[in-house]
Amino acid sequence: MGIKTEQTEQKIHLGLLTKVKFKKEDLLGWLVMLPTLILFTFFVWEPLLESVRLSMYTAKGIRLQEFVGFSNYIRVLRHPDFMAAFRNTFVYILWSLVIGFFVPIIMAVLISETVHLKGFFRVGVYFPNMVPGMATVLMWGYFFTPGATGVLNIILSKFGVGNQLWLTNPKLTIPLIILTMTWKGAGATALIYMAGISGINPDIYEAATIDGAGIWKRIRHITLPSIFSLGKTLLILQIIAVFQILYEPLVMTNGGPNNASISLMQLVYNYAFRDFNYPMGAALSVMICMILVVLSGIYTKITSSKEA
Repeated sequence: MGIKTEQTEQKIHLGLLTKVKFKKEDLLGWLVMLPTLILFTFFVWEPLLESVRLSMYTAKGIRLQEFVGFSNYIRVLRHPDFMAAFRNTFVYILWSLVIGFFVPIIMAVLISETVHLKGFFRVGVYFPNMVPGMATVLMWGYFFTPGATGVLNIILSKFGVGNQLWLTNPKLTIPLIILTMTWKGAGATALIYMAGISGINPDIYEAATIDGAGIWKRIRHITLPSIFSLGKTLLILQIIAVFQILYEPLVMTNGGPNNASISLMQLVYNYAFRDFNYPMGAALSVMICMILVVLSGIYTKITSSKEA
């Protein structure tokens, strides 16, 4: 009994030492994270909670007046522009997956398989990302201008093609906006994929080449499976980013024609800075946050069940 008691005391003593050691080792990590946690609290959680509070009041300017519960949420849902904005936002996501998700992967694979001038191509694909977002939108707006003054229409007229409506065509508006966003952001995403591809063991490619595998088989059986997990992460980040699209449709079309390109975030902008109805803007912001949480949860559930 005495030996067992002594062994038990030693285990407890070692456990306490381990806990103390663990806390001391983690102290530096907590100190490093502390500024980020403070900034995250004041610039993310505090505004979010304030938006929830604001969404349940009426206001005159920024002064809260009367508590109205969920009335602002009901008004948002009944607003004639809400369904158009809601539908368009998911159309933006759909087109971003069709156009914007695969383009960076194709660029990364092609550049990774390039032997000469690889650095030149890396700089070239990243260059559009260095152009300010507003400048990109204005530049492509001139390209898509309808009539004889649009850059694309001028080019097409040289080949005998008549003037196209471009952004004033409701069927083309969202795809053209997504095309603009892809031109700007695809290069940066391609660099992330290239970093993932560069981490693949070269011996695997060498063995596949010796076995007679061509470039397409190497891409299909080695490259793409190796960046699959990275692609899943970038997919959800892209969906979250596109869901919050704002200044592209605001500047290029102002949500038109006839609300064909208005997004939920632009509707928030209209409530807050056009109509000065901050409670309704806050209510829609909270709704967007909840939708993103649900989409992220569904995505995590689907991917985790497939991995299991």
